[in-house]
Amino acid sequence: MFPYKTSIKFDRKCNQALYLQLANQIIQLIKNRILTPNTKLPGSRTLAQQLNVHRKTVVACYEELSLQGWVESISKKGTFVHQNLPILHQQKIKGYQVNNLNINTGFSFYKNNISSKSTLNKKENFIYLNDGISDVRLTPIDEIARTYRRICAKKNIFEHLSYGSTYGNDTLRKVIVNYLNTTRGLHITKKNVLITRGSQMGIWLSSQLLLKKEDVIVVGNTNYKSADTTFLNQQANLKRVLVDKDGIVTSEIENLCKQQQIKAVYITSHHHHPTTVTLSAKRRIHLLNLSKKYHFAIIEDDYDYDFNYNHAPILPLASHDTNGNVIYIGSVCKTVAPVFRVGYLIASEYFVDQAAKLRGFVDRQGDALLELTFADFIKSGDLDRHIRKVMKIYRQRRDLFCKLLKKELNDVFQFEIPKGGMAVWIKLNSNYSWEIITEVAKKNKLEIGNWQRYDNANLKHNYIRIGFATYNENEIHELINRFKKTFYEIKV
Repeated sequence: MFPYKTSIKFDRKCNQALYLQLANQIIQLIKNRILTPNTKLPGSRTLAQQLNVHRKTVVACYEELSLQGWVESISKKGTFVHQNLPILHQQKIKGYQVNNLNINTGFSFYKNNISSKSTLNKKENFIYLNDGISDVRLTPIDEIARTYRRICAKKNIFEHLSYGSTYGNDTLRKVIVNYLNTTRGLHITKKNVLITRGSQMGIWLSSQLLLKKEDVIVVGNTNYKSADTTFLNQQANLKRVLVDKDGIVTSEIENLCKQQQIKAVYITSHHHHPTTVTLSAKRRIHLLNLSKKYHFAIIEDDYDYDFNYNHAPILPLASHDTNGNVIYIGSVCKTVAPVFRVGYLIASEYFVDQAAKLRGFVDRQGDALLELTFADFIKSGDLDRHIRKVMKIYRQRRDLFCKLLKKELNDVFQFEIPKGGMAVWIKLNSNYSWEIITEVAKKNKLEIGNWQRYDNANLKHNYIRIGFATYNENEIHELINRFKKTFYEIKV
C-alpha cells in the first residue's frame, strides 16, 4: 500500500481548495509512475481518515481526476488509475533544480532573424455576433483606477517613466511567476517570463523565432484565425489535423512526424478555438512525448483557462514540461477587458532572451504603469475575485443562451453545450445557407459577420462560433428573437 499519509501534504493557508491540492498531488504521482495504470486508489473513507480531511474532499478529488481523464471508476470495484495513460518521458537535467527549470530548450529556433483584423464601424441598435469576448461592462474599472492612482502617487514613480526593460516590468514578472506557479502548476522563475501586450504578440514573437519559409507548423483543421494568419505571414506550411471531442488528434500529428520534420504545433488547450472542446489528459501527455522525440515546439495558447463551468481546468501542458518544448502564452485581456494589453510568454530562458531582443524591434517596452497596476491587481486577489464574479454570470448566460437556442431554433441549429469558455460552436441545418442568412439578418439589425472565417482549403462546413458572454439576459432574448425573425422571413 502506497504511504499516502506521509506523501500527501496540504497547505491550509493556500487559497487553492484542498480537493484540488490533493488531485494535483495524485496527478504528480501518476506522472512519475509511482501510481501506475490500473492501480487501485483507496476508498474515499479510508483515504479521508489517513489524510485527516472530510470524506467529501476525497470524493470531490476523485470526481475531478475522473473528469480530467486520470482515473476511472468501476462499479462495485473502486477507483483506478486510468489504464490507457501513456508514459511521460522526462529528460533528466544535470544539476536539476525546480527553480532552474526550462533553462534548456528542447527544440531549435531561429535567433534574431527578422525577416488582421479590420475595424468595424458599428451601427446603432444593431446586435453584432462575436467569437466569444468578455462583457466589458463587468470590468472592475473603479478598482483598477484606484490602484493606478495609488501607483502614480508613489514617490519613486518617476523611475518607471523612462525607458525600461524589453522583458516587461520586473515587479509584474515576479507576480506572474508566483501566480502561474500557484494556479497552473508551473515551475518557473522570472527568467522564464516575458511580459507582452496580449497573446497575439506572444504568437507573433514565437512565429518569428520558430518559422521560416516552408517550415511546417501543425494546427487544427479548424483553428484560431489570427494564429493562422500570423503563421502564413511567415510563409510557413500549415498542416491541418483533425479535432474531435477530445481535442486535436495527436495520433495524426505522430503520423506527420514520421513523414516529415515538424517545427511546431499550435494548440488552444482550453478550449479549442473555435470548437470549444478541451484537450484530454491522455493527448496532452502524448503530445509532450512527441515533442521530446521529434524536437518540435508546442505553442500553447491558453486564452480560456479561467472559464470552466463543469469542473476545474486541466493543468496546462506547460506544467508537465521538463524538456523545454512548450511555449506558454496567456493574457488578462480576455479575463478583464481587451483594452488592457497585458499578457505573458513563458518559455525556456534562452528562448525568452531571444524573444525579448526581437520584441525591442517592434515595441521598445510595455506600459510600466499599467503593468505595475496589474501586478498589484493580481497580488491583492482582485483578479481572482473578479474571475469568480464573472464566472457565475457567464455560466448563467451560457445556460440561458443554450436553452433559448434549443427551444426556439432547434430545427435550424445543432450544438453541444460548452463546458467552458465564452462561445458556442453551432452547426446550421444543411437546408439553409449562411450567405443568405447573413443578408436577411441585416434587415433585422443582426450582423453575422465573416461566417466563412473558419473554412479553409480542406474544410467547408456550416459551422459558426457565437459568443454569449458579452450579452446580458435581455440582449440574449433579443438576439434570439432577431434570429427567429430572420429564419421566418427566409421560410416565407
